[in-house]
Amino acid sequence: MAQPTRGGPDRIAPAGPLRNLGYRQNGAVAMEMNRERFEELVGDALDEVPEELLRLMSNVVILVEDVPPPGEELLGLYEGHALTDRGWDYSGVLPDRILIYRNPILRICDTEEEVVEEVAITVVHEIAHHFGIDDERLHELGWG
Repeated sequence: MAQPTRGGPDRIAPAGPLRNLGYRQNGAVAMEMNRERFEELVGDALDEVPEELLRLMSNVVILVEDVPPPGEELLGLYEGHALTDRGWDYSGVLPDRILIYRNPILRICDTEEEVVEEVAITVVHEIAHHFGIDDERLHELGWG
C-alpha cells in the first residue's frame, strides 16, 4: 500500500481485519451484479455525501471500472492532486480521477447489502484522499 505522494497517484488497498480483500480462491466474483446496477450504487453513495462537501470538490471525476491495474488488489483509487496540494500554479490540468472497481468489490461481498456498504465506504475513502486525508488519518477515524 503506497502513501499519497505529491503530484502522483494515490494507490489505496484497504487494510485491516474488516477490510481484508478476501478474494475467492479462483478470483471469481462471489456476488453477481450488472454494471448498470453497480453504477447506481455508486450514485447512491455519492447522494449520501453531504452537499457542502460535494460543492468543495474541484476538478475531479468519479468513474467505475471493472478491474484495477494488473497486479493491484484495489477496491478504489484516487489519482491526482489532493486539494491540499494544489497551489497557485494549479491550472489547465486534466481532472483528478476517483476510480471504483466493480469486480474486486463483488468478489468480497456475498449479498447486495454488503455491496452497498462496501461501495459507500470505498467512495468516502477515495473522496477523503481528494481532500488530502491520508490512510493513517482515515484509520484513526475508523474508515479502514
